[in-house]
Amino acid sequence: MRIVRYADEHKSMWDGFVRKAKNAHFFFYRDYMEYHSERFKDFSLLFFNEKNRLIALLPANEEGGILYSHQGLTFGGFVVDDRITTQLILSTFDVLKLYLKANDIQKLVYKCMPYIYHIKPAEEDRYALFMNNAELIRRDVTSTIDLVERVRYSKGRKWMVNKAKRDTIEVTESSDYTGFWRLLTDVLASNDIAKPVHSLEEIERLAYLFPNNIKLYLAKKKEDILAGAVIYQNRNVVHTQYLANSKPGREIGALDLLLDHLIEKVFDDQGYFNFGISNENEGRYLNTGLIAYKEGFGAGAIVQDFYELEIK
Repeated sequence: MRIVRYADEHKSMWDGFVRKAKNAHFFFYRDYMEYHSERFKDFSLLFFNEKNRLIALLPANEEGGILYSHQGLTFGGFVVDDRITTQLILSTFDVLKLYLKANDIQKLVYKCMPYIYHIKPAEEDRYALFMNNAELIRRDVTSTIDLVERVRYSKGRKWMVNKAKRDTIEVTESSDYTGFWRLLTDVLASNDIAKPVHSLEEIERLAYLFPNNIKLYLAKKKEDILAGAVIYQNRNVVHTQYLANSKPGREIGALDLLLDHLIEKVFDDQGYFNFGISNENEGRYLNTGLIAYKEGFGAGAIVQDFYELEIK
C-alpha cells in the first residue's frame, strides 16, 4: 500500500472516488474543501493498494505537527467505497502511522462521521481507532429527527407552530442570502458570537457550486425577513447549517413555522433531519435551552466523536 499527498492533478480522481463512496458527502468534493484553502494547510491523502487501485481518501490539514481530519469540515475521517474491509482499514492505519512519522507529524486528530450520513455501514475506522488505542477527546451531541419513525412535537412547539399558522407568514425557498446574512449576523452578535463560519461571499459561492445541496428558506411577513434557514442536503440527510430568528419572529413563531414546513412538506421523503450540535467547550457544556428547542420537534441525540492518536 502507498500514500500520495493530494495535489491539483488528483482532483478528478478524488472527486470520482467521493462520488461512489459509501460514506460520501458533498463537502468532500474539492470545490467545497477549497473555498477556504487560504485558512488551512491542506494535507489530504490518497491511499492505493498493491494493484495501484485507489481504496481510500483522507481529507486533512496539517498545523503545528498535527494532522487534522479536516478542521474546515464538520466531520471527516476516511472516505471509503463498499470494497473496503475491516482488515484493510486496519492495514491503512498502520501505513498511515508510518507515513505521518516519516513526515514529522506527531499526532492525528480524527473526526468521525455520524452514522446517519453513511449510505452503507461504514464504521471500520472506529474499530481501527480502538485497535490503535486512540483516545476519545471530545464528543458533540447533535439533535436528529428520524423522518421515517417520526416522534410527535412537544406541546410547546405544536402551540407555536399553530400560532404562526394563524398569522400572515409566507415560507419560501429564496436566493436572498444578503438579507438572511444580515439577520444572521445581527442574531449572532446579540448572542456574543462574532460572525458566521462562512462569509456572505463564501456561502453564495458554495450555493452556486452546489445548487442541489445548499438551499435557503425564509419566513417572511410582507417584505420583512422574520426567520431563515440555510440547508445542507446530502443523500437522505437534511442538515440545518444556519438558523436565525428575529425578535418579531420569536414572538409569533416564525422559525417554528419554517422548520415545520421543511420537516412536514419539503423534506418529508428524506431519512433524517439534523439540527446540528447544542454544546460548547469541546462537548463539555450543553446548551440546555437550545437542545430542548430541537427536541421539541421530536429530535433525538446522535453523537459525533473526536479521537486523538499519538504517532510513535
